[in-house]
Amino acid sequence: MLVHSEGTASTLPRLRMPTLLPTSSAPVPAPPTQWLSVDGGRIAFDDSGGPGPLVLAVPGMGDLRHQYRALRPLLVQAGYRVVTMDVRGFGESTARWAEVSARAVGRDVLRLAAHLQAGPAVVLGNSFAAGSALWAAREAPQQVSGAVLLGPIVRDAPPNRWMEALVRVGFAGPWRLWFWMSYWRSLFPLQPPPDHAEAAAALAANLREPGRMDTLRAMVALSKRDTEALVADSRVPALVVMGTRDADFKDAPAEARWLAQALSAPCVLVEGAGHYPHLEQAGQVMVPLLDFLRRVTGRP
Repeated sequence: MLVHSEGTASTLPRLRMPTLLPTSSAPVPAPPTQWLSVDGGRIAFDDSGGPGPLVLAVPGMGDLRHQYRALRPLLVQAGYRVVTMDVRGFGESTARWAEVSARAVGRDVLRLAAHLQAGPAVVLGNSFAAGSALWAAREAPQQVSGAVLLGPIVRDAPPNRWMEALVRVGFAGPWRLWFWMSYWRSLFPLQPPPDHAEAAAALAANLREPGRMDTLRAMVALSKRDTEALVADSRVPALVVMGTRDADFKDAPAEARWLAQALSAPCVLVEGAGHYPHLEQAGQVMVPLLDFLRRVTGRP
């Protein structure tokens, strides 16, 4: 499927498309889990190690760091040090937190980057964690050299009473896990990854653990007005990547173009993909991603 870069000639930088991608398909074993204590809880992460520029990947709410399983080996092969983290409430991180905002997750990103002592990071953020990447860059610009926003949700959707009622009912009873997993499965309209069934089973098992669905419900209920307010003043180099069939938006391409315009960033639309373009079309997303990484890290 086609991946293309968009922008207005006067304001949005255009990407030079590299001609080569990592070609090895050999699996890269997942590094062992490590933990970092923050705010009375623990953040789980893994670290590929190596001397390359740091790429710190953050999943969205109600998901696991394993969502970067397709990009991680490609990035490692390209010479980057890749760290993926579980956000507050999910994966192997602590389940219950007093604060679960995008800004709080952004602080976790900064603490992890400081803990790693590997220089500034390029932060990949999916869904609501795209806002976390922008918050991290806002609060400590010296620690964030770039932000890659994948299926970014950085502002509230227009009011929709029917949808609001559906979410209330969906999270109100013992069917709430089924409700979330049904929604999650709908986010891969083009080409679910080969291990999709296994990933779904792992996610469902994680969300059955005490406290995790409560944290998810709290995250879903949060307004993103504070994140939207910082977009116009953001100065971090950014890349916006959106699937054209991302079900979180009435018009996903329009949302991507709005955000790219606001950030003066390139806008990459992945034709036919949903909320996880980096899983459905990892090889193609890597083309503009590698070009962006080279530009902001200075790597040849």
